[in-house]
Amino acid sequence: MCLRPLRPPPNTVKVNILMHSGFPAVYQLKPKKQEIDTLTRLTVGEKNPNKSNRTILLVGETGAGKSTLINALVNYTMGVKWEDGVWFQIVEDEKRSQTESQTSDVIVYKIFGFEDEILPYSLTIIDTPGYGDTRGIDKDDIVMKRLLHLFGSKDGVHEVHAVGLVMKASENRLSDRQIYIFSSVMSLFGKDVEKNIVALITHSDGVTPKNALQALEGANIKCAKNEKNQPTHFLFNNQQDKERTEEEELGLENAWRVTERGMRQLRAFMEKAALQNTKETVEVMNERIRLTACIQNLNVRVELAERKQAEIRQIEEALKKHEEEMKNNEKFTIEVDEVYKDKEKIDGGMWGGVFYEGAVCCTVCEETCHYPKCTVAWYPRDCEVMSWGKCTVCTKKCPVSDHVKEEWKYVLKTRKVEKTLEEMKKRFEKNKSESGNKSSLLENLNKEMIKLRAEKKQFLDESYQHVLRLEQIALKADAASTIVHLEFLIEKMKEEGDTEKVQKLEKMRSRVDEGTRSAVQDMFDKLFKKLCK
Repeated sequence: MCLRPLRPPPNTVKVNILMHSGFPAVYQLKPKKQEIDTLTRLTVGEKNPNKSNRTILLVGETGAGKSTLINALVNYTMGVKWEDGVWFQIVEDEKRSQTESQTSDVIVYKIFGFEDEILPYSLTIIDTPGYGDTRGIDKDDIVMKRLLHLFGSKDGVHEVHAVGLVMKASENRLSDRQIYIFSSVMSLFGKDVEKNIVALITHSDGVTPKNALQALEGANIKCAKNEKNQPTHFLFNNQQDKERTEEEELGLENAWRVTERGMRQLRAFMEKAALQNTKETVEVMNERIRLTACIQNLNVRVELAERKQAEIRQIEEALKKHEEEMKNNEKFTIEVDEVYKDKEKIDGGMWGGVFYEGAVCCTVCEETCHYPKCTVAWYPRDCEVMSWGKCTVCTKKCPVSDHVKEEWKYVLKTRKVEKTLEEMKKRFEKNKSESGNKSSLLENLNKEMIKLRAEKKQFLDESYQHVLRLEQIALKADAASTIVHLEFLIEKMKEEGDTEKVQKLEKMRSRVDEGTRSAVQDMFDKLFKKLCK
């Protein structure tokens, strides 16, 4: 084997340790690390203000080769050649990488190029470790919140040029988990991002991966298409750091060339790709959060209405049973189950000196507008359910100033109370119209029941409008985060007899892929029963 002099690490790059002194020599980079709120940013190289930037978001299940791909992107950006006999790691070994993937942190790699002829711009790589891992979609929801913070914050990422779906060349069908992961990511973006989604095929021998491409098409994964009407894809090998023996040098060099060509093609794609402003992505994410909050609040409102209706039925039955006694005794009392709202202590999870996981509540409507998972907002004004200075969830759509974020939430409770005829008249006659001054208490109770049914229908319509809004702006509206909501709305719309809306929602539900259904089935069974109890 022809040994060549090793290329030393660039002076602008800090190297932690020499991991392996063979051929190639493997160095562990020591990037500048910044913890920005809930995000981790790792920077390699020195920023050049004259250079533009390109951003790629990577997603794939554990074991797909994402970590090696990130390392390959870094080496390509640094201008590392086969002849240099050196390899740099920014992501550590696969075992360590899998351990890190059990966190919910989004990691942002900022790579500043070293040779303009290789890459005339800096590169931002967004990695989503933990997405689609075995902990379920509750943890994936945290990842979505991290991305929302990354795309929405002042110091975050505001443009994306490519979304890379990382998968192995040997795949002949996508697993349920892969479908779920890819679909979940697509659900975060607006419709325009489809032409920026590409397949990054790892462990490739350089031959067109027909089975893998057919698997993408078979799973109906939306992505950019090439001139052959195939999913746009780039090939990479994962053996760049493997020891080069005389017997394997030729094969490993060919493998290196596969990745080198894939990098050139990906570079060309990103140079031509229309950038996607993350403003629309933030809007999609916020709309999903609002839908979830609206459904959760809808459940409470429906329960409140049903408890009030039960209370009214108790009063009606008592009035009919004791009609004569009450005529002769204004002080006659009946016992009813009265529903009321109370504050319940929650774990706020202090962070940065403020309540990090508290509940955003409206003090006017006495409603919990966003809880749980309100983990990004420090104050109510920063909460995703707020839009144009008003809440999108509470009954009266109150201004931000009427809301608090605290370590408590509103809950419904029931207590036994005794009511006199005079008290009941005051309560239910206050809503009478001028033309109904002579209405009996029973008639007013019936009017109250009609009013409660109308409010219930209004609340359902509000949730339905959030679903329609998602369908208008999201690349994939029928994603995992909306399945349970669709089921709940369908069930409640059926109770109302709203056939047209039921058909629309059922059509959306029918488009949900099997991978997404499988991934959320356990969660769905528990949550749907809870919502419909």
